[in-house]
Amino acid sequence: MITNKNDLRSTIFKHLDGLATAPVAAALRKKDVLHFLLESKSVRLDELAIQFKANKGYLNVALRVLSSQGFLDYEVQTNGDVTIKCNAKSEAAFSLFPLYDDVVELLHFSTQFHPRLFEEEPFHKLNAIFEKYKVNYGITFSEDQNISEIQHQILKHIEGYLVGPTIVRLGMNGMFHKYFMELSFRPEEFHKSPELFIKILNFLTYLGWFKEKNGNYQFTETGLFFAKRAASYGVTVSYLPTFAKIEELIFGNPSILRMQPDGSDEIHVDREMNVWGSGGAHETYFKVVDEILIQMFNLPIEQQPKGILDMGCGNGAFLQHIFEVIDRQTLRGKMLDEYPLFLVGVDYNQAALKVTRANLIKADIWAKVIWGDIGRPDMLAQDLRDNYEIALEDLLNVRTFLDHNRIWENPKYESKDRVSNSTGAFAHRGIQINTKQVEDNLLEHLLKWSPFVSKYGLLLIELHTIDPAVAARNIGKTAATAYDATHGFSDQYIVEIEVFNKIAAEAGLFPDPTYFRKFPDSEIATVSINLLTGKS
Repeated sequence: MITNKNDLRSTIFKHLDGLATAPVAAALRKKDVLHFLLESKSVRLDELAIQFKANKGYLNVALRVLSSQGFLDYEVQTNGDVTIKCNAKSEAAFSLFPLYDDVVELLHFSTQFHPRLFEEEPFHKLNAIFEKYKVNYGITFSEDQNISEIQHQILKHIEGYLVGPTIVRLGMNGMFHKYFMELSFRPEEFHKSPELFIKILNFLTYLGWFKEKNGNYQFTETGLFFAKRAASYGVTVSYLPTFAKIEELIFGNPSILRMQPDGSDEIHVDREMNVWGSGGAHETYFKVVDEILIQMFNLPIEQQPKGILDMGCGNGAFLQHIFEVIDRQTLRGKMLDEYPLFLVGVDYNQAALKVTRANLIKADIWAKVIWGDIGRPDMLAQDLRDNYEIALEDLLNVRTFLDHNRIWENPKYESKDRVSNSTGAFAHRGIQINTKQVEDNLLEHLLKWSPFVSKYGLLLIELHTIDPAVAARNIGKTAATAYDATHGFSDQYIVEIEVFNKIAAEAGLFPDPTYFRKFPDSEIATVSINLLTGKS
């Protein structure tokens, strides 16, 4: 049983790797892409897409996912061409990919049922996989350490499919309430079908999460570790609707997840689950943002912004948090009667605006809550000026994990001098977008904002990618593979921290070194906090 916290944390990352890797591996194996790669040894992405009539953009994302797990080598030339090469791990890994079939079949089958309930039909399939996993799918572990590592890696991926969706369902349904975490309990106290639920508890007991005595279950220290971090699985698990369509995305209709016959806003992600998962994960970053806000709003009043604009305000929780920090912990908070804080919540989604208004009213916080498009700050500035007599440039602009999710626009201009250093795989509706285009698009995006944020700054928490070779060297230390899959298959554009800051500088926006942070503080950093201003 694993008890070291670093090892337990590593297990979470490996589980997330599995959620992304299994459906990709299964789809490429089914279409014989992997066999072709083994025979070719090295092949250009263009050739591979033609050979298999694939949507090149999503094929690129898929191959990069396998590269981030160390199963392939992925090379991006400065002209945007991509070459895929087999390596010493490829053949051994590919030979084990049939083991993914059970969990991928379960993934497809489960999409017919409620994503947050334990229903009988998918449960029986889940339980059958439990039994196979307990005997390691009959694998005899190799004496060759390299092959043995691959065997354990793929089994841990499968474990991720058994554990990830399960722990999210339990967390969202209240299983990790203090009552259950501190006391022993019986299955019938939690679930209406205890005869089914006990199978899940027994499997988690097998993993060392619970101890059982006379039909009563109690969390172990290992189980408590995972229970307290259940939200860490939430964002990746929320993209299972996308993962279930990976074969269609790569080899069929690339717009399959953009077709909404029932009129729903999103079918590629379980947004409620996504918000639940991201809430817990963001607490660490918000502490750093608090430090920045406290320093800014302790400055002499003439040096402070008149207020704050939160683009992509969601449910208003971040805006509420910002107000409370300033109100309770800064000099400005003591001067609000004389120098009121102009708060603006902006979102593209009308439902989000409605929720934000209600939550801020309930919290007794005065704010303007208006519609806006992150790609049209000029329209937002005019709205604020015409209707509220406030200048956008007089506000501190903040946003969290938003800029990479901008609506794609083909760049109007191409930079002739810049050499792209990004290793990212990007697509729009299945069409490949090379790294240079993504950088040019990001530059034009930031140039739109530059006139409005140069004075007081653009405070960003942003998500990033890393080189797949770096990810492969750090298995169990990063969620980069999962991030690349969820964002790559849903047309989002996460670039490396260094690339983002380089493009920001081209737009005349520079990170304030006093406030810049990256998480973790190493080469595998996938999150940055930046205060971008016009001061270099």
